[in-house]
Amino acid sequence: MERVDGQDRVLGVISRGEAIREGRLHRVALTVCRDEDGRILVHRRSEQVSRFPGLYEVGVGGAAIAGESYEQAAARELAEELGIRALPRLLFTFINRSGLSPHRLGVHEAVVPNAVAPDPDEVAWHGWLTEPELDSALLERHFTPDSHETFRQYLAFRSAHS
Repeated sequence: MERVDGQDRVLGVISRGEAIREGRLHRVALTVCRDEDGRILVHRRSEQVSRFPGLYEVGVGGAAIAGESYEQAAARELAEELGIRALPRLLFTFINRSGLSPHRLGVHEAVVPNAVAPDPDEVAWHGWLTEPELDSALLERHFTPDSHETFRQYLAFRSAHS
């Protein structure tokens, strides 16, 4: 993956483990998936994943590999985790400090079909929630650390651009 600075300029290539261990900024892409009715896809991570097993998540995503744009990383993650071929739209980026290590998070949005085929090695459960249902779920269930911050910023972005 690429190590980046605060302005998202590439500084070099670094391993994911090294980035986390040393707290180096790197790029992560995340997509908030909506269906035709505007509901948001929420999923629970498999117990077998190395990071945050069994926790719920608002978006689908992962680290960008070297040379990959945010959009390319988001599209790859959608295909890998949900079996969806889509080109998510990049909405904004921000430095997220609420996960395992600081990273520059590219937040995307995509309208996807209701029938998704999640990879069982990655996704243990998924469902579609309205925004009010998701607000409640964020208080009642255990979500990944960056889900709260991502959803807050996502709603603020949507509000400012509607």
